[in-house]
Amino acid sequence: MNSIPATMRAIDPEAPGGPDVLVVSQRPVPPPGPGEVLIRVHAAGVNRPDILQRLGHYPVPAGAPTIMGLEAAGEVAAVGEGVDSIAVGDAVTALVAGGGYAEYVVAPAVQCLPVPPGMRFDEAATLPETWFTIWANLIDLAGARCGESLLVHGGTSGIGTTAIDLARVKGLSIIVTCGSDAKCDAARTLGATHALNYNDGDFAPRVRDLSDGRGVDIVLDMVGGDYIPRNLACLGVGGRHVSIAFQKGGRAELDLALVMRKRLILTGSLLRPRSIAEKGMIAQALRAEIWPLFADNSLKPHLFRTFPLERADEAHRLMESGGHVGKIALACA
Repeated sequence: MNSIPATMRAIDPEAPGGPDVLVVSQRPVPPPGPGEVLIRVHAAGVNRPDILQRLGHYPVPAGAPTIMGLEAAGEVAAVGEGVDSIAVGDAVTALVAGGGYAEYVVAPAVQCLPVPPGMRFDEAATLPETWFTIWANLIDLAGARCGESLLVHGGTSGIGTTAIDLARVKGLSIIVTCGSDAKCDAARTLGATHALNYNDGDFAPRVRDLSDGRGVDIVLDMVGGDYIPRNLACLGVGGRHVSIAFQKGGRAELDLALVMRKRLILTGSLLRPRSIAEKGMIAQALRAEIWPLFADNSLKPHLFRTFPLERADEAHRLMESGGHVGKIALACA
């Protein structure tokens, strides 16, 4: 391994703003503390929360780095006290609370997963954020079971493509919504049972028709706002509505009589503020049940494009345009 420098290139905007604030600057290389590892980052994943953070709408949790980036992959450069499950030189991909857009990042050892055999670092860097999110919300929170059905908005986003993969390997049927016919075709190619263009009219009656009038068991929602009542109309008796973002607003009007009549459960979660112990439990589940499927090629990453770190502004513009299918990455080394 190369010696660890004192400083590194990183993207740490001084103020909120547009993509132009994403400029490379020099920052100190962080030391790993107890239970942590220092990763020499080869690539970092780009996610929708990064856009919100750049705009000043997603506050950094206390104690987290202000450097952007919630997932990264690379080689372990140093380990902190008490770490015996990971060694210097190991290739890992990690969920982090910040700091991924840099040449080095510190990660809790329990939030690291091995890079699957034969997978490039830029591919591996796009796995943690969406897989931790999907597992925590569809499996742990919603209790998704084989034979059930779900509706997911944004079927070709990172979350959407990961939800399609989970549905495929867990025996769920999945309806997704997308913003164009081409994206609907892409979602079906990836394994979606049905894909609806949300520009063709209200999706709720079409979801009801596709479910033979019963409604779906689970809705995973990233939109919020006026989607909420339509989502509830899509749910069957005993259905679960899980919110993970609210791109169209965090307030909605509910028909409580509908909620009561259908015995619906409305829930949701944020991943970033959760404890290291909770994230470690999710990592254990993924390592046991999902990572072997990458090793045997039953699952593959959905990397759309990789940009150099100094072109992070272009990566954000691409994400904001919606012109991608799957994930976007930054090459940091």
